[in-house]
Amino acid sequence: MARPRTPIGTFGEITVKKFGASFIARTHMRDWDGKLRRLEASAATRSAAATLLKERISKRGDHRAGSGVLTGDTTFPELVEFWIDDMKADTRLAPSTKDTYERNMRTLVFAAFEHFTLREISVSRVDQFLKRASTVSYSRAKHAKVVLGLMLGLAARYDAIPTNPVLSTRRLHKPKVRPLALTIEQVDAIRRAVANWRRGPKRMGPKPDGQLEVIIETMLGTSARIGEVLAIRACDLDLDAQTPSVEITGTIVHFKGQGPKRQEFPKTDSSHRRIPLPAFAVACLRQHLEAKGTPAGEVLIFRTRNGTPFSTNNVRTRLRKILEEAGIMGVTPHAFRRTVATTIHREAGIRLASETLGHSSEEVTRVHYIEPDGMVDPRAAQILEQHLAPTGLHGR
Repeated sequence: MARPRTPIGTFGEITVKKFGASFIARTHMRDWDGKLRRLEASAATRSAAATLLKERISKRGDHRAGSGVLTGDTTFPELVEFWIDDMKADTRLAPSTKDTYERNMRTLVFAAFEHFTLREISVSRVDQFLKRASTVSYSRAKHAKVVLGLMLGLAARYDAIPTNPVLSTRRLHKPKVRPLALTIEQVDAIRRAVANWRRGPKRMGPKPDGQLEVIIETMLGTSARIGEVLAIRACDLDLDAQTPSVEITGTIVHFKGQGPKRQEFPKTDSSHRRIPLPAFAVACLRQHLEAKGTPAGEVLIFRTRNGTPFSTNNVRTRLRKILEEAGIMGVTPHAFRRTVATTIHREAGIRLASETLGHSSEEVTRVHYIEPDGMVDPRAAQILEQHLAPTGLHGR
């Protein structure tokens, strides 16, 4: 009958012997890689040697000691660097996502935990951190929770901590925000403000190149995100077909230290779609392409004077500045996306609105993009009239 193996993490009898002026305590322990190792510690006295050896055993035998790469005594800054290296090797994440995660970690999380070891990062400590972040904004707390969860999840997978403490924290309370779409009057006011910006007789500086106006019409005609619109190439357009369309195949992202670049795929799998274009968008795009010398192939249709991609942040900033000068506040490129969703929903229903926006779930479209009109389906009144009207009314 096979002799049972010593359980992992346990050790045998401690013996202490004197060697010269010192005492050496020794034992054997089955380590966390399954191997049996001899451990020893020396000190000036018998009891001190035994105590020191027990301390070393405790550190090795702690169930949080894990693989040895990360342990319960690993500092949070050390985990951060290990996590960044691990994340960079993950081919499933887009480079822009990796940059975003690293930035959020350094700006939102690092200072709160930099002086702790992994064993000291408890559920209560994480919960209080997220509670404080929530007082600033839900968005700040959400982004902090994501990256902290990813890092401590990695530590748990390496057995440095028993569980990921982020998983046991309370759920973040997301404040309800009512999606607001622009009215046609607001859209026309935005169009006028952008078209008239720096074009008066007394205006100083270079005249705008007109691309912002076309970008706005393209967003209104496609529902595409600002990054997707800025990533449209000449080969993505088919303006001469019986049903003119544009294919959304990429987006503009910001790689760390490189500036804006075109990513060869959009935000999600469902974001890759071909969108039919309304006549106003086709006319605006034709005029723009003719003014640009009819670019072809993979040339971006919206680009800087140097031929490089526009930065999404720069477009947002310019739009906000122009509209604020015109007294129009709070309009972002995403407002056009909500406007498209609401307009299509009211005419054709949630399914077409969700498909146009490139969502994988109709619920995402309903909750975040469609402005409720407050009117119940008029058929309700017809049903009530038919079944509950007083007897004798209308000839009954």
